[in-house]
Parts: sequence; C-alpha cells; structure tokens
Amino acid sequence: MKVNNIEAFVLTDHLKKSFYFSQWEYCQRKICLVKVTAEDGTIGWGEGYGPADVLSGGVKYLSRYVVGQNPLNSEVIWENLYRRTLDYARSGILMAAVSAIDVAIWDLKGKLLGLPVHQLLGGKKRDRIYPYATGLYFREENDLTRALADEAIEYKEMGYKAVKMKVGLSLKEDIMNIKAVRNAIGDNMELMIDANHAYNLPEAIHLARAVEDLNIGWFEEPISPEFYEQYAELRSKTCISIATGECEYLRFGFHRLLQKNAADILQPDLCACGGLTEAKRIAALASTYGVEIVPHTWGSNVAISAAMHFVANLDTIPGRLKMPEFKLEHDCTANGIRDDVTSPDFKIKNGTIIISDKPGLGVEVDERAMEKYLV
Repeated sequence: MKVNNIEAFVLTDHLKKSFYFSQWEYCQRKICLVKVTAEDGTIGWGEGYGPADVLSGGVKYLSRYVVGQNPLNSEVIWENLYRRTLDYARSGILMAAVSAIDVAIWDLKGKLLGLPVHQLLGGKKRDRIYPYATGLYFREENDLTRALADEAIEYKEMGYKAVKMKVGLSLKEDIMNIKAVRNAIGDNMELMIDANHAYNLPEAIHLARAVEDLNIGWFEEPISPEFYEQYAELRSKTCISIATGECEYLRFGFHRLLQKNAADILQPDLCACGGLTEAKRIAALASTYGVEIVPHTWGSNVAISAAMHFVANLDTIPGRLKMPEFKLEHDCTANGIRDDVTSPDFKIKNGTIIISDKPGLGVEVDERAMEKYLV
C-alpha cells in the first residue's frame, strides 16, 4: 500500500462577531486541513496549527517526499520529513506542516488496519477524558466583566468541570475579571487563566500572587516563551502551577523547558510540535521529569480528536489507586469549520468525553461542506 496523493485545503470562516486576546483580534477562523489518499482510496485527515496559507505551501512542498511511501511506515516518513527540513525548520510553520501530514498518516494507518489511533500508540489507558472549556475571550461589551462571568456560567450549565479564561489586558482588569468569574462559577469548578505571554516577570508574579487564593488550576503562558529562566523564577514565587509549551517544537524544544525547570504542565500542540509521532516522544521525555502534559488544541475536530487519542495513551505519573482526571482542551469559540465540516466520534456528556474506538482518529470530514469555506 502506498500514498497516492496529498492535498492541502485552506478554509476560512468569517465571524459574525470578532473576539480578541492579549495579542490581537480574531475576525475570522482560518484552518489548513490535509488530506492524504492511499492508492486504494482510503483517506486520512490531518491539520496544522498556524497561518493556514503558509501551512498549505509547506504541505505542498513536503508532499513530494511522502507520495509513493507506505503509510504504515509512519516513523520512516516522519524521519525523512524531519531530515529534509532540519537545516531550516527545527521549529515554526514548516514543522507544523510536517505535523499536519503526520496526523493524517496516523489517521490513514488506523483506517487501513481497522484500529483506533490510541491502540496504534500503544493502547487506551483510560476510557474517559475530562474536557475543559476554552472561551472567555475579550470582546466589545458594555460590561466585559459581567459578560465573562455569564459566559462561564453557561459552560458550567453545559456540564464542563473546568474552564479557561483569557487574561493580559492589564493587571487591574485581569484581577477584577478573574474574581468575577470565580464568584460566578463557585468553588467546585476548576478555573485556569491564559495570558498568551502578555506580561513581563514582575507583572506575572504580581498577578499570580493576587489570585492565588482563588484556586487557579494553572497560569498559562504568563511570559514570553523565550525566557526559560524567568519561567523557573516565577514557579518559585507562586503556588499556582505554570503551564506552557504551545510555542515549542520537537522533543528538543521541550527538553529545554524541562532542563530549565520552566513548567509544571507541558502543552504541546500535536498539529505543530511534530505530530503524533513526535508528541509520543515528548511524553516519554516529560515522564522522566515527572511533568504533566495537557496538549494545546485550537482548530477543528481533527486536531481535537488527535489530542483525544494522545491523552488516552498518556502514562499516569505517579501511578496511584485513584486515577487523576486527564484533561483535554475543548475550544468553545465560534468556528463554523469545526462545527460544519468535521464531525468527531465523541460527545461531551456530564463533563466527560468517552474515548472513541473507531478506526483512525474517528473524525469525519464533509468535503461538500468544505466548499462553503474554501478560499
């Protein structure tokens, strides 16, 4: 069996209402989906995280090294792509293109073998995962603080046991918003905060200390990802767990984070860090440091399903009688591409995801529905 064709699709959803975070505004969602077709017509789907137009070019460039290869040899394909790009793509958008192809190869391999990806990774170590709602972005409101609190209540009523909110406007506004959300959802729902590297070290310390008594699950990307030593210092000055890693690539980038004691929680994005193939290695590396992994996801149900299979296979460290709740990020912001084009083989019920056993990633892509979003 050989790969017969690789296609990249750039899909755009123009949002009815813009939202923004600490860095810039979103007026549209743009996603690059990758379709890998075997010679018998079996299809695997992948997705890249990053600027979709540039990703598409990367996928088209790399496809020449994959067409004609046996998709069952996923590590062989990955190693060839890695070596072909090593001199100029150890991180960044071309590695995200490698990741998109790799995720599609795993989906294709699972379908060809009639097995779910979690089994190909080594087995399903848990039957359910606990998704947390990612939302609470900034937008134009008469009373943003009240709007964020109301949105958080909606997620609680939907059954989510945890929610992540954006921070990074200003220390005063962030502290006010965090307190309002915590008060709205009560103490029995987990709350995480994400600054998208908006703050310097003194500001991050100030914010962490100001909200420590609000039972914050983790403080995500508090400072710029370049400053490993500052992350370590921040960890030493707060009891809130520090999470980061969505801007890292390959096991080598995550090794730097671990060597510098920069994080309590690593957040590789499978659609950027090197795909499922490399994420498995990152997980093994993290286990030697006893550091938790909660993957970052942002995109369609292809990305979410890939993360689901990855989390299903993660080791429990340390092992114990009562299993911890393994988390999965579930983006709840407006995204027609996710909702109209991709259909996952899981449902969120009572705050849990029952892990899919369908072959491959267990996600269907409606190519007819894609036409609405094609540029």
